Amino acid sequence: MIDAARRPGRLRSIVGGSAGNLVEWYDWYVYSAFALYFAPVIFPKASATAQLLNAAAIFAVGFLMRPIGAWVMGVYSDRHGRKAGLTLSVTLMCFGSLLIAVTPTYATAGAVAPAILVFARMLQGLSVGGEYGASATYLSEMAGRERRGYYASFQYVTLIGGQLTALGVLLLLQAILDEAALEAWGWRVPFAIGGLLAVAVFRIRRGLLETESFRAVKNRAVKGERRSSGAALFREHPREAWTVMALTAGGTLAFYAYTTYMQKFLVGTTGFDRPTATVVMTAALLLYAAVQPVAGALSDRVGRKPLLVGFGVLGVIGTAPLFLALERVTSPVLAFVLIAAALVALSGYTAISGVLKAEMFPAHIRTLGVALPYAIANTIFGGTAEYLALWLKDQGVERWFYGYVTVMIAVSLVAYLRMPDTRTHSRIVED
Repeated sequence: MIDAARRPGRLRSIVGGSAGNLVEWYDWYVYSAFALYFAPVIFPKASATAQLLNAAAIFAVGFLMRPIGAWVMGVYSDRHGRKAGLTLSVTLMCFGSLLIAVTPTYATAGAVAPAILVFARMLQGLSVGGEYGASATYLSEMAGRERRGYYASFQYVTLIGGQLTALGVLLLLQAILDEAALEAWGWRVPFAIGGLLAVAVFRIRRGLLETESFRAVKNRAVKGERRSSGAALFREHPREAWTVMALTAGGTLAFYAYTTYMQKFLVGTTGFDRPTATVVMTAALLLYAAVQPVAGALSDRVGRKPLLVGFGVLGVIGTAPLFLALERVTSPVLAFVLIAAALVALSGYTAISGVLKAEMFPAHIRTLGVALPYAIANTIFGGTAEYLALWLKDQGVERWFYGYVTVMIAVSLVAYLRMPDTRTHSRIVED
């Protein structure tokens, strides 16, 4: 157990790691929040749906880089420290955000404009690919055994907080700028803010404590013990790696369907204007963030598995009815209630997704084990969610997307039912 003298330092490190995670995810999500405004000036003139498809395609490109970032920085964090991995990830995010802030328009630079956007999102994809594993591992290892679910849940509190901050900046700019100004130059402001915040986070992360688990690994590495690598992960821990991919597939698809795509659904399908859709999503995400620690603390008492199964069952029976109801909603309040209900159910996955993955792997390969299988599944199912939904809408078969999300949650539900409860079978032994 961690002695009393170290507890204040541990708590400061958890808070510091969480704050950095917020800025990382703000930088990632601000792209989606402002796509409605920068798509018309970065891409060639076309229909609004076609321009959003282009923006969503580049959003997916960022996801393609996430497995690479997870692999490279997962190995880096396992070999050089969780703190080192967190610091490297925020550095890449800083460069990516600042580059988007200065990207020229299509009218000025032609095809060069979307090309710069692609490169910037590649940098951000590398960053987020490494951030998830390093952050989940750091928070899980820093927390004590009895409250590990609670403290680790702050990864998604700050992840959602980053999304909320992006929406908050959007609301503020919508209030002080007209539509023309937002499309002309206002959309650059949030990316500049993100880049500057990343500089501040870099300084915070340089001062974090290292975890006991990594210090133990470092001592054993001197004696020639096995080291982290992609080949070692799938050769020595294939069941755990495939389990992470299976349990992530439905959860990550549901997350992007209920959050990032939902804002566009409220505008393009439900018929709300953009400011109203932003307000609805901001209110729903505030509630969603508040529920994460509650679900995390509950998992410390009843286990991780009951929460996962609860989400899986509710997701299978409720996803299609949710979207069908939202098609016909005219009241923003009712839209909020429906979306909030879906997000509360989703909390059974998101609040504990980081800690349960960290609890599956030994310390010497833990960051890579958390990051790489998750990033692969996240790229395949989460990164394509928005693009696929918009493409199906463009083809006139939008409701197929509802069925797709339902089927993938069902696949993950099978994995939830078959896996052991990691709270009682944790491989994090340094407390």
